[in-house]
Parts: sequence; structure tokens; C-alpha cells
Amino acid sequence: MSLDKEIKLRYRFYKVSEKPIPILIENFKKLKEKLNPDYKIKILDNHIWLSIGVLKREKHSPQLHLELEEMEDGKTAVNGLFGPDPVLWTMFMFLHFIVGGIFIIFSLICYSKWRLNQNFNFDISIMIAMIGCWIILYLFARINRRKGLPQMDELEEILNKEI
Repeated sequence: MSLDKEIKLRYRFYKVSEKPIPILIENFKKLKEKLNPDYKIKILDNHIWLSIGVLKREKHSPQLHLELEEMEDGKTAVNGLFGPDPVLWTMFMFLHFIVGGIFIIFSLICYSKWRLNQNFNFDISIMIAMIGCWIILYLFARINRRKGLPQMDELEEILNKEI
């Protein structure tokens, strides 16, 4: 898997399993009991979430979401999505909305001051600082994803054994 070369922060993939959905779900239920302290597995309908257990979890630990879809020939389509911990993802989205909101507010203030022929240097500097914050948030997310690559490989290995 060449995740490190990808630009996307949330890696998606598609696989086909020869096993039908009920057998896959049953296998993951058995696996849930077997891997309990090291890995956490949640199952809801045709959705399965694999994540690192509490003992091994770090702030950059990934989560794997699987969606199982039945195909016409009896096989199962497995749509996977690697992503960060939902709490971390929510924090990142909250910070992005704050930075975006500040940028929009100061761009409106800057435009108003420009139209009124007033000094708007402070507003421009805040807007540039917000662009810098966006870049820092993006780089921080890339660094966290790179730190989580070994654990992503662990989760994918578990998935490949079961499908």
C-alpha cells in the first residue's frame, strides 16, 4: 500500500470478498472477542469499524470503517475508509471552521476599509496569518497520518485475513 505517496488525508479503497455478508459479520464478531484488548471492533448492520485498542491507542491512531454491500453474484463489495480518531477529526474540523470564519470576517472588514479609503494593513496581516494557520493544520494532519501508517497496515492486515 502506497499511502505515504497519496495526497488525500483519508484513504479510501475497494475490495471484493468471496464470502457473503452474514459470514463476514460473524467472522468479525468472533474476531472481536479474540482481539479484544488490542483492537476495538464495532458492528452495526453492514458497517464495521476497526480501531486500535485503548492500550495501544495514540492521538494519531487511525480508524478503519468498512461498508459491506452485497453484489449480484453473491460476493461482497467491501468499501473501506481509513480516517483519524473521530474526536481528533472533530477537533480539526472545529479549528478549520474557526480559521475560515476569522478569515471571512477580516476579509469583509478589509474590503469595507478599502472602499472607505482607510488603512487595512492589520486586516490583511490577520488574513495572511489565517492562511498560515490553514497550512499548519494541513501539515499537522499529514504528520499525524504518517505516524499512523504502521497502525493502518496492522488494520489492513486484519481485514485481509478476514475477507
